[in-house]
Amino acid sequence: IYVGKNNFQNDELSLKFASGNDWWFHTKEIPGSHVILKTNSKEITDRTFEEAAALAAFYSKAQTATKVTVDYTQKKNLKKPNGSAPGFVTYSTNFSMVVEPSEQGLTKV
Repeated sequence: IYVGKNNFQNDELSLKFASGNDWWFHTKEIPGSHVILKTNSKEITDRTFEEAAALAAFYSKAQTATKVTVDYTQKKNLKKPNGSAPGFVTYSTNFSMVVEPSEQGLTKV
C-alpha cells in the first residue's frame, strides 16, 4: 500500500507508478491523499481493501471524523483531464466503503 503526501506524489503514484489492475483509493468529495494498493496479479483480501481505505481516510481532511466514505477503483478507470492541476483525476466504475480513519497496525516504510 502506497500513500501520496502531496499533489505531485499523488500524480506520480496514480498515473505513473500504478498499473492497470492496481487499486486506487480516495475520500469521497474530501481533499486527501491518493492511496495505491499494488496487486502484483494476486488476489487481495477484504481486510487489505479496508486497510487501504482507512489510510485514505486518515490522510485526508476528514482524519478526525468517526466514519468516512472512501471511493476505490482500478487504476485503469482513472483519467487526468488536460490542463488539470497536479493530483486531480476523474474516475468511473468505482465502489465505495465507509471506514474509520486509521493507520493503526500498519508499518511505515
